Amino acid sequence: MTSHGTTDDEPYGAQNLVAGSWRSSERTATRTGPWTGRPASVAAQASEIEVDEALAVAPEYARAVRALSPAARADILDRAAALVTERRDDIARHLALELGKPVKDGRGEVVRAAETLAIAAAECRTAGGDVLSTPGWQRGAGTMAMTYRAPLGVVVAITPFNAPVNLLAHKLAASFAAGNTTLVKPPPQAPAATEAFVRALLDAGLPTYAVQVLHGDAEVGDRLTSSEVVAAISFTGSAATGRAVARSGAGKRLVLELGGNAATIVCADADVDDAARQCARTGFSNSGQSCISVQRIYVHRHVADAFVERLTKEVDNLVVGDPLDESTDVGSMVDPAAAQRVHDWAREAESDGATIARGGSLDGSTLTPTVVVDPPADARLLVEEAFGAVVVVRPFDDLATVVDECNQGRYGLQAGIFTQDITTVVDAWRELEVGAVVVNGTSNFRLDHVPFGGVKDSGVGRESPRWMIDDFTHVKTLLLKGQSVWGTGS
Repeated sequence: MTSHGTTDDEPYGAQNLVAGSWRSSERTATRTGPWTGRPASVAAQASEIEVDEALAVAPEYARAVRALSPAARADILDRAAALVTERRDDIARHLALELGKPVKDGRGEVVRAAETLAIAAAECRTAGGDVLSTPGWQRGAGTMAMTYRAPLGVVVAITPFNAPVNLLAHKLAASFAAGNTTLVKPPPQAPAATEAFVRALLDAGLPTYAVQVLHGDAEVGDRLTSSEVVAAISFTGSAATGRAVARSGAGKRLVLELGGNAATIVCADADVDDAARQCARTGFSNSGQSCISVQRIYVHRHVADAFVERLTKEVDNLVVGDPLDESTDVGSMVDPAAAQRVHDWAREAESDGATIARGGSLDGSTLTPTVVVDPPADARLLVEEAFGAVVVVRPFDDLATVVDECNQGRYGLQAGIFTQDITTVVDAWRELEVGAVVVNGTSNFRLDHVPFGGVKDSGVGRESPRWMIDDFTHVKTLLLKGQSVWGTGS
């Protein structure tokens, strides 16, 4: 086992970062690469003693981060953005080995993470407050009031496997920009990628008192989220786990980005070729393992046949293979059980009358890109989160009806709609119960400086540095009696 790197033959040895030092452990967990079938990383598992030690020093660490000026924090984040960009190939390789993510997609994730750091730096530089017009009311005459955003103190960040680098960038960068210290619990599927990213930040000047990293299972997460010293929790993952986190962290500030079964609507006036191309690319990127991945495609009946024909041709052009190969578009899913589940759901829909127009074959953790046409409305592929290499095409006749069908589900994260009609756009924006609507693009589109989050079982709060800084701070008010720039006369 190697630390601080990896070879083709030896797994990366990931460590815990506790109280300023990297630590190994006799108790470890091995991550087997879903494509190679070989160990990709071995992570030291944090003990209860180490978790408690990390929590014990966290309040002191929070005071140290708070003492840094916004300019100092922003400079560190900008340097980190540059260094993460330099190391993108190394981090992308970890993503390919640990997760089966095509290396070109992993490289894209790392570049996005670097941009997220730079966005957080810019937001940090503009941190400020308000001077309130208290003398507008008689009782406020002769008084001044001002506010600023004060750090909460200690933040817990729990990250998912599907985008472990960029989603950690959002949580950690926003927390640090806001003036907090952060306790990170990485996904067990991506300890090496997480460590490589954190080490880049530390090498760029992030103080060790700004971050601690604790690998482990749900018990580690619960010990962190239930601690009285923790003021805020940012979690990305399943709705079921999110509810458990909310119970454990009751009374704390919560940012929960949970599941989705995102819909994309293709109207009769859409550019069918463009819609099919985008749906194929974004429906199967990262093997569909994204909460906003194109899962449900509702296509107007007038163009449904043409759309399916074009979509399947686009899917035929996707290269499935070794994630370390630069030509690969679709690698493997996170593990064989996840691939088997999605495969079974597709076959279940087929037995209920749907057509599998493409794909559906399974080899270990790899499911070939699968297109399922016209399943019944209650098919699990429509009502549950597939989180895998499958898209569902369902014809519709009336926009209002399909909007109602989209809204009937548990989730409401993002939706896409292809149309040239501005009235249709406004109607969809108003009526779809989601956090965002993408016009002439699919549900699987995100800008890292734009608020991201959903409604219903898709979570609470909004990610992206500006909005997360608000979540990681509180409004602190100063009242000056007997002082007023507006005068005191009646």
